[in-house]
Amino acid sequence: MSAHFIEQPFRPLRLAILTVSDSRDEAQDTSGQLLRERAEADGHAVVAREIVRDDVYQLRAVVSRWIADPEIEVILTTGGTGITGRDSTPEAIVPLLDKQVEGFGELFRQVSFEEIGAAALQSRAFAGLANGTFVFCLPGSTGACRTAWERILKPQLDIRTRPCNFAQLIPRLLER
Repeated sequence: MSAHFIEQPFRPLRLAILTVSDSRDEAQDTSGQLLRERAEADGHAVVAREIVRDDVYQLRAVVSRWIADPEIEVILTTGGTGITGRDSTPEAIVPLLDKQVEGFGELFRQVSFEEIGAAALQSRAFAGLANGTFVFCLPGSTGACRTAWERILKPQLDIRTRPCNFAQLIPRLLER
């Protein structure tokens, strides 16, 4: 089933991209670069981008700062969602979330299964909300980031996608 669009103006979102890696620098960060290029090509603004080591406290520090920044509406992280001893993105970020978007990880693994088979099982990709900010945590591979952007994030971050999308919810995320 493909997304349907309605006639209304596109609303660019302000994104921050965090690459979690013990070995990549900006020149080698193909996943973070892909996310930046795709987001900007689709009309969004990347207002922050960093690379941090796969360390729970460094991850929390950056994401906490971005969650507190009212100018950032969406955070994308890439890396650290696997199951090795160094993979710590879920352990770092889940405690910061006000709500989890349970279906994101499930849907990501489903669409990944179509591309890479049972290896999709090794991903702990997830998403949630924190202080009115969407947080999407993706695997570190460039292919996984491409899949997540094209199949899930691009339509869900476009306010014109119907029947519903994440972008239209942003003004209501801080309602009490």
